[in-house]
Amino acid sequence: MPDQSRVAIVTGGARGIGAATARRLAADGHAVAVIDVEETAARFTAEAIAADGGRAIPVAADVVDREQVEAAVQRVVDELGAPGILVNNAGVLRDNLLFKMTESDWDTVLGVHLRGAFLFSQAAQRHMVEQRWGRIVNLSSTSALGNRGQANYAAAKAGMQGFTKTLAIELGPFGVTANAVAPGFIVTDMTAATAARMGVDFEAFQKHGAEQIPVRRVGQPEDVAHTISFLVSEGASFVSGQVVYVAGGPRT
Repeated sequence: MPDQSRVAIVTGGARGIGAATARRLAADGHAVAVIDVEETAARFTAEAIAADGGRAIPVAADVVDREQVEAAVQRVVDELGAPGILVNNAGVLRDNLLFKMTESDWDTVLGVHLRGAFLFSQAAQRHMVEQRWGRIVNLSSTSALGNRGQANYAAAKAGMQGFTKTLAIELGPFGVTANAVAPGFIVTDMTAATAARMGVDFEAFQKHGAEQIPVRRVGQPEDVAHTISFLVSEGASFVSGQVVYVAGGPRT
């Protein structure tokens, strides 16, 4: 159990890193709001948490829609209490080389990642400031350092780092920390989609990836969830404005 149970919001919590994070935070003793664009998808994670003895609710929200975001946060307040933890994990891929990338590809990725994190952070921080305690964790990526075929995703994930550092400066005086986690190769539906786009067998894709990683394995969603668990803990109160690469090496 944590030093004090909090109410946590995890966006994109239906699957992958988001689902693993929601389950880990629930196991830590926090009540969790699992946010996804479709409530039926979020319900699977919430039910898994309940089956393990935790407390969670599924909440539908399109992270780029201010009205839906504010309604979702209000529902969390009404059903679970004021949020003290926010994990901005919602994300999408629209990979393509620059000369093939459409404006829609660009706008969709920047919108979900950056606008979504902005809207949820703005809505949640009001409650954190009132409590004089809060933890915001934003999902970046090693792609923030540049990655072929991901100009939109790389720009969004680099933007998440600057956004995080600014939140740390602005919200720190109110007892709120902000950090970013930048995963490397993590086995999720998104990495499977990348392999499919490249026309590569996913098992072979993982094997090749592991060979490039110093610890000689690919990551699992739980690897990221463990790091987030620390960053939202009482013990991480002096860690803010940082980008933690969870990638099995300095850059993978």
